[in-house]
Amino acid sequence: MERITIGDGFDLVARGAPDREAFVFPQSAVRWTYRGVLGRVQRLAKGLLGLGVERGDHVAVWAGNRPEWVLVQLAVAKIGAVLVPVSTAYGADELAYVLEQSDATTLFTIDRIGDADCLELLAACCPEMPGARPGRIASRRLPFLKRVALLDDRRAPGVLSWPEVLAASAGITDHMLRRRQETVAPDDAATVVYSSGTTGAPRGAEFTHLSLANTAHYAGECMRLTTRDRLCIPVAFHEPFGHVLGTLVSLVRGATLVVPAESFDATATLEAIAAERCTALHGTPAMFTAALAQPRLLDLDLASLRTGILAGTAGAGGAMQQVAGRTRCRELTVAYGQTEGSPVITQTRAEDPLEVRTGTGGRALPHVEVRITDPASGRELGRGEEGELLCRGYVVMRGYYKMPEATAAAIDAAGWLHTGDLAVMDEHGYCRFTGRVSDVVVRAGERIDAREVEALITSHPKVRDAQVFGVPDSLFGEEIAAWIRLREGETATVEEMRDFCRARLAASKVPRHVRFVDRYPTTPGGTVQKFRLREITVAR
Repeated sequence: MERITIGDGFDLVARGAPDREAFVFPQSAVRWTYRGVLGRVQRLAKGLLGLGVERGDHVAVWAGNRPEWVLVQLAVAKIGAVLVPVSTAYGADELAYVLEQSDATTLFTIDRIGDADCLELLAACCPEMPGARPGRIASRRLPFLKRVALLDDRRAPGVLSWPEVLAASAGITDHMLRRRQETVAPDDAATVVYSSGTTGAPRGAEFTHLSLANTAHYAGECMRLTTRDRLCIPVAFHEPFGHVLGTLVSLVRGATLVVPAESFDATATLEAIAAERCTALHGTPAMFTAALAQPRLLDLDLASLRTGILAGTAGAGGAMQQVAGRTRCRELTVAYGQTEGSPVITQTRAEDPLEVRTGTGGRALPHVEVRITDPASGRELGRGEEGELLCRGYVVMRGYYKMPEATAAAIDAAGWLHTGDLAVMDEHGYCRFTGRVSDVVVRAGERIDAREVEALITSHPKVRDAQVFGVPDSLFGEEIAAWIRLREGETATVEEMRDFCRARLAASKVPRHVRFVDRYPTTPGGTVQKFRLREITVAR
């Protein structure tokens, strides 16, 4: 395990092979060498210094998969600031919460994400922004936020444009940047990533440079990723799968990063693999299934594919079988993890036989400890026994930002992260995942707290209470289901409830299956039996 910062690690790779391609973004006509990326990162880092971004400041990024996203990621790491990726699915309430809770001083964004006007949503969170001098925001709700910048040339009231950010580098010398970079230590915080986890409000998992750099290195080692590889990343950068197992894995291993589109597009992904001769591909089971269903699949040459990461375990076996049957991606690996695990804990290896890669979530990354314990007693269990998976090592978050009680509930005094996932470990250390201890729905790799959705639905004036849970889904692993009891005399429709959720939650958290009931199945003591709700919903 190496003690290195993200900035220093990238510098070593970039200066070691300056003419090798680093970034390819086909839709943006971007094709940069490592020398070109390093120069752009250096200038942006100086611009951040010129704007007054301090060591330890939190810098948020709310945008799709653009080249500038990765430049910000690397520049922030260089100057000892902390990256805060913001989900592109967030609405105004979730955006405001994350900006406030994270103490973000700076936000990089774009003008639109899909149908959403980003600056309009941001003005709803921070009404002082449009009338402020760019870089001099003073907000009541967001007291730490000083500056908002766009990742392009557009100008807007109260907002810095990308050229203005870069222009702030004037007067900042190479020596000044080097002095700042030398103050950054491997144990310093590098990223705060927000996830619903097991409480209603999103929680920010804090990771160090050491954690992320080593996770990226060893995940790449499991794939046998080298400088000759070209890694296709259709996964959203704001997800740990995208910015740790994607951008960082590629850059610390010296590979070429190929990004097909700003958001997932199955056809664009296939075309990028063929045109750029990609040797590696990351994705969720849903992404792989969608790509393999595209009519153009038979017309494109995908023979260059060798490896990659298929995230999650629910649905991974079926997707792996499809990939094996329809492409030559013979060394595709499966990775299991969660946001709090940076985000991979176990992974299969490129050399593992297909039956291992379709039937398990792999074994622990190098220098990571994994064990199975009884959820009730905490007693360590033997091989072949089902229990909760715990892990310890560099992959584990430092803690939840400003949430010591939640941190203590997730990580015990001995440093073990309690994942809440049930698993069985075989004699070789490979884990097969069987369910969850806690009430968390894992949809397309995202961990969604059922209680967050329950609380929102229950806040509807027509609703008496609600029960939210996950049901199996062939594409996403799980989908969200809700059983709802209405107040006496009230009536409602499924779409009314779904529209209520859509206006307040990310699209991934909106229940797909909704049922109105008069009562729930319960134990003799009156406890709701969610497993029965799940069984009935599946049967229906």
